[in-house]
Amino acid sequence: MGQGWIHDHHTGTHHGGLETRSIDYVPLAERHGKLWHLGPLWFMSNAQIATLAVGLLSITGGGSLDWSVIAIVTGILLGTLFMAFHSAQGPQLGLPQMIQSRPQFGYLGALLVWLFAYVQYAGFNVFNSVLAGQSMHSTAHGSTKIWIIVTTVVAFVIALIGYDIIHKAEQFLTYSMLVIFGIFTIGLFFLHYPSGTFDLGTFKLSPFLAQFGVVAGYQISWAIYVSDYSRYLPPDVTVRKTFYWTYWGSALGGAWLMIAGCVLAAWIGPKNFDTISSINAAGDHVFSGFGAIVLILSTLGLVSVMALNMYGGSLTLISAIDSFKKVAPTLGVRAITIGLTAALGLVGALLATDNFLADFNNFLVLVLYLFIPWTAVNLVDYYVVRRGHYAIAEIFKPDGIYGRWGWRGIISYLVGFAAMIPFFSVGTLFTGFVAKDLSGSDISLFIGLPVAGILYYVLCRSLDVAAEVRLAEAEENDFEKAAAAHKTG
Repeated sequence: MGQGWIHDHHTGTHHGGLETRSIDYVPLAERHGKLWHLGPLWFMSNAQIATLAVGLLSITGGGSLDWSVIAIVTGILLGTLFMAFHSAQGPQLGLPQMIQSRPQFGYLGALLVWLFAYVQYAGFNVFNSVLAGQSMHSTAHGSTKIWIIVTTVVAFVIALIGYDIIHKAEQFLTYSMLVIFGIFTIGLFFLHYPSGTFDLGTFKLSPFLAQFGVVAGYQISWAIYVSDYSRYLPPDVTVRKTFYWTYWGSALGGAWLMIAGCVLAAWIGPKNFDTISSINAAGDHVFSGFGAIVLILSTLGLVSVMALNMYGGSLTLISAIDSFKKVAPTLGVRAITIGLTAALGLVGALLATDNFLADFNNFLVLVLYLFIPWTAVNLVDYYVVRRGHYAIAEIFKPDGIYGRWGWRGIISYLVGFAAMIPFFSVGTLFTGFVAKDLSGSDISLFIGLPVAGILYYVLCRSLDVAAEVRLAEAEENDFEKAAAAHKTG
C-alpha cells in the first residue's frame, strides 16, 4: 500500500507500452507512482519560457520592477491555491479533471466548460509551439515553421505514450532546469541595469492589478489539468500532501520564470523586449554560446508542456464526444483525439501573427474570465457540498443521479461570469464600466469567485447529499470490480 505501489503493465492501463485509459476511472489495482512526482511535474510545467512572458505586464505598463515583483508573488500565492486544491481531487476520485464537472453541470451541461477548456489547450499550444520554433530557429537555424512542425510531432509522441513518460520527462527537465537556468539567473545579477531600476518607485494601481490578475489567471488556468496527472496515485496519499506538492512545485516554477522575465525587461527595456533575443543576449553575458544552451533547454520545456496540452485536450475531447455517444477508452481513440488537438495547435501556430506578447496577454485574461466561475463551483462542490463523496459510476450514466443538465452549476457559472463583465479590462479589446472608473484596473477575479461559489452553495442546500452517499457506497464494490476487469486496448 501507499506511495510506492508497483505498476503492473499487464493491467488495462497500458497496451504495448502506451497508455490506453482516458476518461475512465482508474481502479485501485492500477494506482501507482510517488506523491513527490507532482512537485517536478508542476514545477517544470510552469518553469518554461511561455511563463516568462506573463511577468511583463506591469513593467510594460509603466510599473516599477519592485512593485511588479510584488504583484507577481502575490498573484502566484493566490492563484496557485485553486489549482492545487483541484490536484488533490485526483487520487481521491481516480478521474481526470474535466469529467469531474458532470456532478455540478450535468452529463450534457458540462460541455459548457469543456468547450472553453479545449480552446485553452489548443490556444496555449499555439503560443508554446511558436516560441519553441523561434528558439530552435535562433539556435539551430532552419525555418521556424519547420521547427514548429518538428516540436509538435515530438510532443504528440510523448502525449500518446502517456501519463508515466510525461512524469519522467518533467523530472529530467526539472534537474536540468535547476542547473542551466540557475546559472542563467545568477548571471542576471551581473548585468548592468539602468539607473534607478531597483528603486521601489511610485505605486501605480492599474499596472499592479493588471499584473496581479494575469498571474493569478495563469495559475488558475492550470486548474483544468491537475487531476489528470494525480489520478493514478493511490487515495491514501492524503489531500493535504497532494495539495502541498502541487502548490509549491507550481508556485516556485511560475514565480522564478515570471520574475526573470520582469528583470530581463527592466534590463533590456520594456519596448525592446523580445523573449528569444532577450534570453539569448542575457545568456551570452555568462559566456558566449550559453544563451543558445538556455534556449535549447527552453525548447525541451516547451515541448513537454505542449504534450501536457495534447494529453489534457484529448481527455476533454473524449469527454465531450462521450456526452453524445458512449466512447470506449481505447488506444485508437486516444491517438485520434491527441492528433486532432496537435493539429489545431499546429495550424494556429503556423498562422500566428507577430504581435505575440499582446495576443498572449489577452488570451491569458480571457482564460481567467472563463475559468473563475468554474473553479469556484467545482471546488465548493467538492470541498463544501459533497465533501469528496461522489457516486463515480453515476458520472458515466446519461440518466444517472447527476442528470443531463446541472441547473445549479450552470446558473452559478453564468451569474458569476455576468457579474464579472463590468470589471473586465482586456487591453484595447474591452473595458467594463467599473474598470473604466478604476483607471483600467481589473478586479473581476474578486467578484466572480465569491458570486459563483456562494450562489452554488445556496442553490445546493436543497440537494439530498446523504442519499447520494448511500448510493455511492452501494455501487462502490461492483464498480471497482467492473473497472478492474475492463481491459482497454
